[in-house]
Amino acid sequence: MTMQPSQPAPSPQPSRREKIEALLRDDPDDVFLRYSLALEMESAGEWEAGLEILESLARGTPPYVPAFQMAAQHLVARERNEEARSTLREGIEEARRQGKAHAAGEMSELLMSLGEVGEG
Repeated sequence: MTMQPSQPAPSPQPSRREKIEALLRDDPDDVFLRYSLALEMESAGEWEAGLEILESLARGTPPYVPAFQMAAQHLVARERNEEARSTLREGIEEARRQGKAHAAGEMSELLMSLGEVGEG
């Protein structure tokens, strides 16, 4: 039996978040990468940092419409419904301004599901 030289252990594959962060180093203004990072942060329990990114994208030029709905969903998950309602109203307006009727409709449905102010 011949002895084979030991092989170095394969390096672990970078996580999705690490890949996104590496791409952002090359292109820090990439809206979709920033959005993806916010979602990864939410998954890792870093929802406040993720929410900050989403809010920044919603205030960008032009505002990134999907960020409004995702930010609202983050807020609803933390029972911050009034903030979610406000975010959704802004997002619906912006979606309509940008001609994104489907996005406006989805946000309208989420807003209606939250009920009236004071209900939750």
